[in-house]
Amino acid sequence: MIIKNVSLEIVCGVTSKLPKNTMPEIAFAGKSNVGKSSLINGLMNRKSLARTSAQPGKTQTINFYNINDVMYLVDLPGYGYAKASLAVKEQWGKMIERYLRGSVQLRAVFLLIDIRHEPSANDKQMYEWIVHNGYDPIIVATKLDKINRSQVQKHLKMIRTGLNIKPGTVIIPFSAVTKQGRDEIWEQMEVLLTDREEPEVE
Repeated sequence: MIIKNVSLEIVCGVTSKLPKNTMPEIAFAGKSNVGKSSLINGLMNRKSLARTSAQPGKTQTINFYNINDVMYLVDLPGYGYAKASLAVKEQWGKMIERYLRGSVQLRAVFLLIDIRHEPSANDKQMYEWIVHNGYDPIIVATKLDKINRSQVQKHLKMIRTGLNIKPGTVIIPFSAVTKQGRDEIWEQMEVLLTDREEPEVE
């Protein structure tokens, strides 16, 4: 997809009602230091559309980015931020779950996992949550440039095993530095946008 215009159009906090969008939505989830903002900026060919920070846990809202007036890319709050209080973590969790259950236009969820490490308990919980809500997550293995090329297949197997993912699940290695994987992610998104029938809006 050629990005002609993109803007942060809707921001939902803990108490916000979910928007009744008419365009399809594709969501991105991941723990707070997995490189989600860098991935979104890379997909959009923008340097600072999504705010990146050395301090994890920056995204505490659900952010809807309008792309070309044809779709929304939805940035979900980063989970697993150690310094957040238990009450705040529960709020974020409820907000994400409310979105997964309540969005009429959500087509798919991309789940970001750091390729360097085994999936955490929070990663496993999020994967199971997404599946439980009726979606087959597409896995993006981030920080590809941080490991040797010879180690890639071993680490991808570690993610498959750690999440106990369903056969046929797509895993895309991605580097925000080299942009490797960017085209593959867009290909998946474009298939999702064209293959699914338009859901009925009540």
